[in-house]
Amino acid sequence: MTYLAKPKFHHPELPKNALGYTHRDYEGSVSTLCAGCGHDSITAAIIQACFELSIEPHRVAKISGIGCSSKTPTYFLGNSHGFNSVHGRMPSVLTGANLANRDLIYLGVSGDGDSASIGLGQFAHCLRRGVNMVYIVENNGVYGLTKGQFSATADRGSKSKRGFINTDNSIDLVAMALQLGASFVARSFSGDKHQLVPIIKAAIAHKGAAFIDVISPCVAFNNHAGSTKSFDFVREHNEAVNRLDFISSRMPIEVKYEPGTVEVVEQHDGSKLALRKLAADYELHDRTAALGFLQHHAAKGQIVTGLLYVEQEPEDLHAHLRTVDSPLNALDEKELCPGQAALDKFNASLR
Repeated sequence: MTYLAKPKFHHPELPKNALGYTHRDYEGSVSTLCAGCGHDSITAAIIQACFELSIEPHRVAKISGIGCSSKTPTYFLGNSHGFNSVHGRMPSVLTGANLANRDLIYLGVSGDGDSASIGLGQFAHCLRRGVNMVYIVENNGVYGLTKGQFSATADRGSKSKRGFINTDNSIDLVAMALQLGASFVARSFSGDKHQLVPIIKAAIAHKGAAFIDVISPCVAFNNHAGSTKSFDFVREHNEAVNRLDFISSRMPIEVKYEPGTVEVVEQHDGSKLALRKLAADYELHDRTAALGFLQHHAAKGQIVTGLLYVEQEPEDLHAHLRTVDSPLNALDEKELCPGQAALDKFNASLR
């Protein structure tokens, strides 16, 4: 695969953060995704969040699986650590890296196909174990690389571009994350940078399993009559959970609206997407209430966005396993192999 490098030169007076880095220092290669893809807006939000947090790029490890979404780490933080794993296996690779070196900031980037189908088991176990990470799903409801087949988050009864009807129920990854015990759960829209950037910043600062489901419209494979993402279908069947819509133009759509309000975003084909932003007085620390709130507004055909749940005193996998403070990859042979006496003492404690 060929990646296009961005020019090295830039304006000498670009704004700098507390570390002296410019916005350009957090960028990567030129995107090869479709023009107007929502995934590129998520990339921009990640870059902005890291710039505003004054994160040293080399302290970040970005890990992905397979799919359009899993290509996106190439387009941000070009000077960070990165690993592109196999389909659906990003969570286990990230877990292993996190156990070896707890000092890095881990960004797991996946898609609805990568996490909700072949990687569903990995998604579940990674969250229930409380791995300290930011797990971002770029959710567009289709398999973009293989020409628009339904993903597991596609609504039952929806019609594909080729005319096939989806007979499977959809998976709501936000509801699953809440049930699995993730200590930070949020949903946003790729076109709402005013909401998405602060959510990413908060997730990075959170110690524990932080999950963000980002609705990221596909510009290529859902602009057709019969889509359940159209205005007519939403109006007639507004009980569906996790309803998505897709951008039909070649330019990304951006929105800005106040907390506690519903914003109807008109797509370029005339269809509409209803987004509801959480009110400022929303209770963030009640997991059960978050599930009920999610289902209540899904029944209205509204996609709830914002920070849905955050645990006040989270613990990550290292706390559960009682690992040492030093990264495991920094320990020497004597520390890793303390001798037969230490082994005998440990075995005796298990009897």
